[in-house]
Amino acid sequence: MGAEKITLEVVTPEKLVVGEDVDEITAPGYYGYFGVLPHHHPYLTLIGIGELMYRIGDKSHYLAVSKGFAEVLGNKVTFLVESCEKPQEIDVSRAEKAKERAEARLRAPTPELNVERASASLQRALTRLKVEKRKGQA
Repeated sequence: MGAEKITLEVVTPEKLVVGEDVDEITAPGYYGYFGVLPHHHPYLTLIGIGELMYRIGDKSHYLAVSKGFAEVLGNKVTFLVESCEKPQEIDVSRAEKAKERAEARLRAPTPELNVERASASLQRALTRLKVEKRKGQA
């Protein structure tokens, strides 16, 4: 009998993005990254903006995720996130433009600037660019 797996589901409001049996998961919790292996204790947490990695055998897969919740229960982990993109789905030009806009706004803030929103936009753009560069690794 082979090693135990974790059932991973990553769901956005639009669709099921990933439904796989995996060996390991690393995800961006609201307060920092966390990892999950088989037989993890039950856990419920907020998900921040960042890179979600899951491993199947010796192959790692990467996703850009943005805000939501994760539930670890038994050997099943469910992510309910606002957005999730696979490396091949990321529009690099769009992400670069979003990064430049957010950096410009944060460099020269105006009274009406929502700094938290601009910072989140920058973080999403940087995550997309990082995940897209991993396209050949998956």
